[in-house]
Amino acid sequence: MTNKIILLIFCCSLLGVTSCKNYLREDLVSGVSYDYYNTEEGMESAVNSVYSELRTPIGTEQVFSLSEYGTDAYTEAEDGSNRQFNQYSTLLNASAGFLRDIWNSYYRGINGANLCIDLIPKVRGTRIYATEAGKNKRIGEMRFLRAYYYFMLVQTFGKVPLVTKGNLEVKTDFKRSSVADIYRQIISDLRYAGSVLETSYATEGGRATQGAAMHLLSKVYLTRASAVTDQRGQQTTDLDSAAYYAEQVIGSKVFTLETDYGTIFKPGNERNKEVIFAVMFSKTPINNGNGNQNHLFFLAVYEKIGGMVRDLANGRAYRRLRPTDYLLDVYNRKIDSRFYKSYKMTYFCNSTSNVPKWDAASAPRPDLAGKPKFGLGDTAGYVTLNKGLTQAEINKRPYSFYPRELHTDAIYPTLNKYIDPGRADLSATQGVRDFVVMRFGETYLLAAEAYARKGQYQKAADLVNVIRKRAAWKEGEVKTKEFYTVEGGSTADITKSTETEMQVAAADISANVVDFFLDERAREMNGEMWRWFDLVRSERLVDRVKKYNRLASNIRDFHKLRPIPQTHIDLLSNPGPLSEEQNEGYY
Repeated sequence: MTNKIILLIFCCSLLGVTSCKNYLREDLVSGVSYDYYNTEEGMESAVNSVYSELRTPIGTEQVFSLSEYGTDAYTEAEDGSNRQFNQYSTLLNASAGFLRDIWNSYYRGINGANLCIDLIPKVRGTRIYATEAGKNKRIGEMRFLRAYYYFMLVQTFGKVPLVTKGNLEVKTDFKRSSVADIYRQIISDLRYAGSVLETSYATEGGRATQGAAMHLLSKVYLTRASAVTDQRGQQTTDLDSAAYYAEQVIGSKVFTLETDYGTIFKPGNERNKEVIFAVMFSKTPINNGNGNQNHLFFLAVYEKIGGMVRDLANGRAYRRLRPTDYLLDVYNRKIDSRFYKSYKMTYFCNSTSNVPKWDAASAPRPDLAGKPKFGLGDTAGYVTLNKGLTQAEINKRPYSFYPRELHTDAIYPTLNKYIDPGRADLSATQGVRDFVVMRFGETYLLAAEAYARKGQYQKAADLVNVIRKRAAWKEGEVKTKEFYTVEGGSTADITKSTETEMQVAAADISANVVDFFLDERAREMNGEMWRWFDLVRSERLVDRVKKYNRLASNIRDFHKLRPIPQTHIDLLSNPGPLSEEQNEGYY
């Protein structure tokens, strides 16, 4: 096979900038000998290419279109590109480019993982591949990634082709496997991965670990167990398994919660001890590809505010997503710090060239007429959840003031979790921040929901309260001014703890387990690209979207699955009836 272009490798990706010099290089592989992949260097390139397929869906508009659009939490903003995923219009069909791209990316990753799993036992090495244990760890990584890719596929499309052997040639005879079979394979892969992977990597950030495998395994079991009318091959022991594996992660002491919810997604802190698994991006342009573009999508158009121009600190506003009223109000904003730590509400003047000036009628003093209303660094715009203000009350402020009634598809509270001031320049779309896929805060919620679904409500409450204690305002912590200006708090309580008020009781959970956890996940995991999947697995997608997303009235029961890409169906050499190859509602 000398000089054959090996389809195994499509590109090599950096897992982390800290150790790229030693083990993660971008290598041109066309023209290399097949024997190259029997060497340690060649196999490391192959393994890293399987990781690289994580980047495209997660770092582009695909991710929010398939996970936050069309939910109860987010809807389209002023420039709602890919609106069909929010509106469930007829453009959400088998020809949708995003569906084709994500299908291709995940199957490239699966095929690469399969080939690595097949070839790793034959590799000659002096380092990682010198021992069976070392080889098994890399096989564990590949089985983890194969499981992740299949988990995303089965949640998105339902029945899909299940392939566990690598192919160097294009195949056209794939048949879709049952959802139950796919879940069995996912679970098998993750259980193996959890048994052989490292607990942590000191220098190789981004690699799958034992904790990542167990966290994902808990989520897979919980997803399978959540089915009521859907058939996912659920077993009576699934909830026990979901709780067990989440508890294994919690008990490992490898991960710890950030003490302050506001620091989890602080720029530069993405590799904190709460992060279980993340997709790595790089500040080196040649290694960063299209980068992590999520910094673009949740931003309001602050440049429309007088005294503001685009800058790195505030980001480049693509104005794709805005929060629904449900999401804004699902928090008890008076006592739950997560809301104001998740949203940017205030903009400080960064340009004196467009500061509005007082006119004679509105100036608070005659001598201010014709003068700028504020200066550099002063408040230029403030988006608030205040309601019921008169126009006179709005006009008396020197800055642009947007109470709830004046929120628009351009101006609204901005989710701050992805703002990326480390980009090359203010026009750059290629973000450099890592993308957090799994974190320890969710592990507690997975365990808690599993126990609650088992009827162990006090155990569930104890686990939820770990998260809610962190979410509370701490004793001595100065709350935001909205505590008393918007939420009805007293200035006398501005530094008092709300930990006691934030605690939940078993009865709070038992009243409605499914909706309780959907609400709590909305608060804890706001904008973290799991919402559509949460609603689908809980069989609440249609009800909640109809109730809370004003632009998604077209949603129907069949929208719990996406259409199989037409490009896949067209390539089949032995297609069955369309009802066999395509999901219901799309033919």
